[in-house]
Amino acid sequence: MNKQTSDQISLGTSGLKVSSIGVGTNRWGTKSPGQPWPAAGISGCLEAGINLFDTAEIYNMGGSEKTLGQFLPAAGTSVIVDHQVYTAALAVGKASLKAALSASLQRLQLKSVDLYLIHMPWPPVPIETWMDGLADVLQAGLVRAVGVSNYSVDQTRRAQAALAKRGVALTCNQVEFSLLKRDAERNGLLELCHQLGATLIAYRPVARGFMAGKYSLETLPTGLRGMSISHQDFIKMQPLIQLLGQLGEKHGGKTPAQVAINWVMSKGALPIPGATQVKHIQEMRGLWVGV
Repeated sequence: MNKQTSDQISLGTSGLKVSSIGVGTNRWGTKSPGQPWPAAGISGCLEAGINLFDTAEIYNMGGSEKTLGQFLPAAGTSVIVDHQVYTAALAVGKASLKAALSASLQRLQLKSVDLYLIHMPWPPVPIETWMDGLADVLQAGLVRAVGVSNYSVDQTRRAQAALAKRGVALTCNQVEFSLLKRDAERNGLLELCHQLGATLIAYRPVARGFMAGKYSLETLPTGLRGMSISHQDFIKMQPLIQLLGQLGEKHGGKTPAQVAINWVMSKGALPIPGATQVKHIQEMRGLWVGV
């Protein structure tokens, strides 16, 4: 089923081979009309060689996991599930991490996940405590690799050192990274990941869709996405969006979103854009082959 049209890369030093672009499933599993598409979406991903799916237990209160659980177990071992734990922090300790993972595995209908991340540093619990929890579930065979998300440079160093004491490698740090959010490049986090042999996974690589060129002042999104940007900031980004369109036209008619994602990939990061329509999958496939 998987035609492997995309390039594959190593995920840190874990031995896992993943497509050089993944799919974020934050909005999967909603009960709103027009959302029965994931079956076609998952099939489209696999057809395009995209085998990395990012989910978390808080995405639609488990709805994302349940949606993936309907389709992925039958897809085979080539599918890589990147999963983030969130609720363990509510119990303030690593003992709750295994319980949270067990509940997620039930929703995913899997016996283990490939990559398991701590969603955020979650103070006041020390980073070292969370890393011990990750090492525990790894050595129990419930996950194949572990990493972190939204960790700073110093926090990443601490996480790597704590895992190393348990003989475990830090596979990745997942952070927001795009043309509009370049902190990881400027503060040294991207370079640190390269030095540690860890992959920087980039969420929101199209900046919540603003780099796709689909919005105007008259059609700005509503809700939290709309609240994330002011009219003034939106006007300021127009020259960049226009440039993305121009570059895309010069390179085989690529879309602004494709150019923005390609920029993230050129930095040595692994983008995981969200997808809620089959056309989004087609855009991702268009990064490797003509569509």
